[in-house]
Amino acid sequence: MNAGIVRQRRAFAIAIACCLLFAPSLLRADEHADRLAGLLDLRAGMVVAEIGAGAGKTTHAVAQRVGPSGHVYSTELDPEALAKIHAATADLSNVTVVQAGVAETGLPDACCDAIFMEAVYHHLSKPAEIDAGLLRALRPGGRLVVVDFRPAILLSPWTPKDVPANRGGHGIPPDVLRQELEAAGFEQVSLDPRWDWGWLGQHYFAAVFRRP
Repeated sequence: MNAGIVRQRRAFAIAIACCLLFAPSLLRADEHADRLAGLLDLRAGMVVAEIGAGAGKTTHAVAQRVGPSGHVYSTELDPEALAKIHAATADLSNVTVVQAGVAETGLPDACCDAIFMEAVYHHLSKPAEIDAGLLRALRPGGRLVVVDFRPAILLSPWTPKDVPANRGGHGIPPDVLRQELEAAGFEQVSLDPRWDWGWLGQHYFAAVFRRP
């Protein structure tokens, strides 16, 4: 077989594997959005933020659920990702795309009833600063939902650069997440240790916090 074809097939297989590993509910988008709405206690008219929104697919789904009387802030670091969010939500008038920073959410103070992030928290290299920004952005009683996964040996080659050593590799232990967010002033409401599936038996957990 031609060596070029072999390389192409290998690259395609790696890309598919990474999608299955790092994207919760890749094959069940509507069901995933509905379950996420339950965690957020999502209702029409709410103001919500997605941190690290990627291509904007979930932002779009949440914006539809909060309706025209609600609003969604959708944040990303990378200009290319911001452009994808703009494209994905071009048919909606209730989305604001926000340029975030490594140590700054970019969100206004007390702007949100709920905030969520999926497979994002373990990438934070400045978690204390981001956590403080999340607390400021939430209104009293507001919810923060973090969906993420625990470190595993198989994931270690993909450990993000500059993350704190207490992560233990690529991912974050739920106890470490709780300790960091409680230090910022959040209260943990619930933890579902097997909220969603992942590749090679890896499971995502869903942790719900609130601003007192």
